[in-house]
Amino acid sequence: MRKAFEKEFRKLPDNLKLSLTYDNGTEMAQHKTFTKNSKVKVYFAHPYSPWERPTNENTNGLIRDYFPKGTDFNLISKKQLKEVQNQLNEKPRKTLEYESPLNTISRLYMNQNFI
Repeated sequence: MRKAFEKEFRKLPDNLKLSLTYDNGTEMAQHKTFTKNSKVKVYFAHPYSPWERPTNENTNGLIRDYFPKGTDFNLISKKQLKEVQNQLNEKPRKTLEYESPLNTISRLYMNQNFI
């Protein structure tokens, strides 16, 4: 996970990668190395406190529309994952005032001095 996160975070401008809030899964066991390599601070939500990560929980629900819990992702192609990623990134979200994540991030890329 660390290497995959580092690869994806490298694509973002610095002002869009200040911190990451994560749950307490073992996939972030190398969070200190991730922070050292990426300069992104990692915070952990309290156990059994999904309200501390509302956007993440909402996104998990959207992903479950495509891949039910228990899906073996070894059987899912990268092409399929990218298709779902693109569909979700183009879906308007209430939390973004009904703008899509893709439109929001594109606008923020254009105006990198927003912070």
